[in-house]
Amino acid sequence: MNLETIGTWAGDVYKALEASETKSLRLKEIKKATKLKKDYLMAALGWLGREGKVAIEENDQDLTVTLTE
Repeated sequence: MNLETIGTWAGDVYKALEASETKSLRLKEIKKATKLKKDYLMAALGWLGREGKVAIEENDQDLTVTLTE
């Protein structure tokens, strides 16, 4: 795993969120849309969170990710 790969995964997650009507998806929905393993998905979310492109909210036992731009 390198930074370029994580950046690619982050792009996949961003595209999935952009394609969503509400620009918001639950973690399970992102995983299904991107087909990323959970560890890879979390790395991608960390990347996007660090860039300020997503807001992550914990709901019950799931996470909801929303584009902030």
